[in-house]
Amino acid sequence: MKSKIFVFALGAFIATGLSAQKGVDNGTPFGAGEDSIRCLTNISLFIPYAKSGNFKDAYPFWKIVYDECPGSTKNIYIYGVNILNGQFAEENDAAKKEAIINDLMKLYDDRIKYFGDDKQYGKDWIVSRKAQNYNQLKGEDTDPNVIYKWTGEVIDEFKEKTEPLAVSLYMFASFKLIQSDMEKYKEQYVNDFLRCSSLLDAQQTAAKAAGNEKEEENIAARKIEIEKNFVISGAADCETLQSIYGAKVEQNRENLEFLKETLTLLRRVNCKETDAFFAASEYAHKIEPTAESAMGLGNKAFKDKDFANAEKYYNEAIGMTDDAEIKAELYYAVAIMAQQQSNPVKAKQYSLKCLAERSDYGRAYILIATCYIAGTKSVFPDDPVLAKCVYYAVVDKLERARQVDPSVADEVGKLISTYAKYYPTKEEVFMHPELDNGKTFTIGGWIGETVKIR
Repeated sequence: MKSKIFVFALGAFIATGLSAQKGVDNGTPFGAGEDSIRCLTNISLFIPYAKSGNFKDAYPFWKIVYDECPGSTKNIYIYGVNILNGQFAEENDAAKKEAIINDLMKLYDDRIKYFGDDKQYGKDWIVSRKAQNYNQLKGEDTDPNVIYKWTGEVIDEFKEKTEPLAVSLYMFASFKLIQSDMEKYKEQYVNDFLRCSSLLDAQQTAAKAAGNEKEEENIAARKIEIEKNFVISGAADCETLQSIYGAKVEQNRENLEFLKETLTLLRRVNCKETDAFFAASEYAHKIEPTAESAMGLGNKAFKDKDFANAEKYYNEAIGMTDDAEIKAELYYAVAIMAQQQSNPVKAKQYSLKCLAERSDYGRAYILIATCYIAGTKSVFPDDPVLAKCVYYAVVDKLERARQVDPSVADEVGKLISTYAKYYPTKEEVFMHPELDNGKTFTIGGWIGETVKIR
């Protein structure tokens, strides 16, 4: 094979009669004359080494080709990424590692220069891998502004044709920026989210129309990823989301896929009391009833104090899903509604159902505690000292809420400080030897808790 390459190159040199000139100098793929022979020779030498994973021996031949005839073959860049990443992994000197990163970034830029018009692996594809590689190598030192700039430029150029990975990395960078300064980047992040959601929606629709199931699934995964970050970003307050999705829901009132995605997003950020959530629920329920659409209709009825219809829709939603998270929310909603109707027994019953679905639902424990507070006199109507023992159960439930759900810790701490003050005093338990410190005491009735006296 090598002999054929030499013969071909030598023939080209004799036929043209040109003096030696490198491809990097004259703009041709292989150069001219002896330099073209040198280019072809070194291509034939580095590729076998690189294919076998022997990047160390491939390097000197690859470097000659890369420096002298960078437009000769895409293999320079395909294998070059592996060669330089291998050097990075073996290098321990920080300055030298940084230099290798710079060389890698230039390698991607040169691939764009010489092969950026490739129909399948063009500029946006190359920039995506450049940004991904940069992030992998820089780790915690990644500058999100760099990735944001690179990927933003290809999104501006390619729009809905942009490689999905570029869109995902753009949103990753935007998310990192808002984490660094909420006030400065909030508006930008929300606008980026809307822009990229729209791009991915268009790409998913195109993939579906083309019957490309694998690409459709890939894009769906990207959407879920950026939506999860949007949920936890802090930018997704309900007022902002209402302003974003209010008009969009009306425009897409017959677009079931959009309505479902909107309901899921608004539920995840706990914006289930917005008009956008109610409207999306109504339109989606007419097309295809789901647990989330029924939940939305239940929330609307609950807000309107139409408790009968609210419970009807909640029970309908419960029967339509096996999702533990959604079921927990629904049971908790029924529990809250029961509490507002002065039915602590039912409120506790549905709080326990909520916890059976999600044991870390701290607010369900808080709700049970507040139900116990309302029920102190009903359990011990004739003994105010024993009635105070209910507060042991109240605090126990609050402590449990704090244990399973750190997000409620501050609120629970304040509640415990308030209600621990209502324990029976030493003077009050004097006539109740069963309430000696350290003993257990059973609270009967619908509360049904055993507590420790302290």
